[in-house]
Amino acid sequence: MTDPSDRLKELQEAGLRAISAAASESDLLDAKGKYFGKKGAVSEILKTVAYLPAEEKKRIGGAANEARGALEAAFNARLDEIRERERLAREGSGLLDVTLPGRSASVGHRHPVSRTLSDIVSVFQRLGFSVRLGPEIEKDYYNFEALNIPKDHPARDMQDTFYMDWPEMDLVLRTHTSPIQIRTMEGMRPPVRVIAPGAVYRCDSDVTHSPMFHQVEGFAVDRSVTMADLKGLLTEFCGMMFGPGLPLRFRPSFFPFTEPSAEVDIRCVICRGAGCRVCKDSGWLEILGCGMIDPSVFGFVGYDPEEYTGFAFGMGVERIAMLRHGINDIRLFFENDIRFISQF
Repeated sequence: MTDPSDRLKELQEAGLRAISAAASESDLLDAKGKYFGKKGAVSEILKTVAYLPAEEKKRIGGAANEARGALEAAFNARLDEIRERERLAREGSGLLDVTLPGRSASVGHRHPVSRTLSDIVSVFQRLGFSVRLGPEIEKDYYNFEALNIPKDHPARDMQDTFYMDWPEMDLVLRTHTSPIQIRTMEGMRPPVRVIAPGAVYRCDSDVTHSPMFHQVEGFAVDRSVTMADLKGLLTEFCGMMFGPGLPLRFRPSFFPFTEPSAEVDIRCVICRGAGCRVCKDSGWLEILGCGMIDPSVFGFVGYDPEEYTGFAFGMGVERIAMLRHGINDIRLFFENDIRFISQF
């Protein structure tokens, strides 16, 4: 007849192997039930101890308790391992490699239009101009009439204006930042050298136009200011913005508030004058309009046109940004596509 103590050793070894091989908590509980649970093999042997002689009771009982203690200790250790592994899997910590370098926080940057506007303002400040701001909801008087654009003037149609639904107040969303020129001259006596940056609004939208865009108006008034001063200023500005030695040309044009007036072109920064799709094979790109301030404008602000002369110019900031970065669709600036914005 097999000695119960030998059977207990066999059960202990088999139980330890089953516990070690358990891949889940369910497998582990199955092993416990089979070997040392209430109806397990070790427990069944303990039930027979009561019928043994006194000396055998002590020997077999001690061996059974020793086997069950070893199995319980192995069971608890393996249960802790399985539960920790499952926790790591749930939290993803098991994939953490502590030897990898840390990830730096993503740092944002200024929008390309904001950066271009800041650069334009910085250039003119270095050239001796101060900065003035004004309201974006503007009186018709400042936006048109005081700039020599009366109500029946055809130039109003070119402005694509947003009119406010308060007829008695005669308000518009400003179509340019030129009203700041009038507001400034009303409160200052010459000499005046001012730039006026800000958002403007027009009813227009396509690949080169937006209902809202940014503009920089600039003007200077003093005794003996000439067209040569204007050309020298704009030549210096273009060299600082696009690089020295960039050829410019001035084409005659028309603006109601300047006379004479001109459009300023620069040599195409894409093809360097060879002709391309961007410059429509002309080799030139228009960047701004300018001219000598019409004497009739001085009449609205109390300046004596016999004593003072001045020049004015205006440019679209998005236009400058498009040329600097080779962008062919103004709408990209306003779509908030991080793939586009992150390139700058």
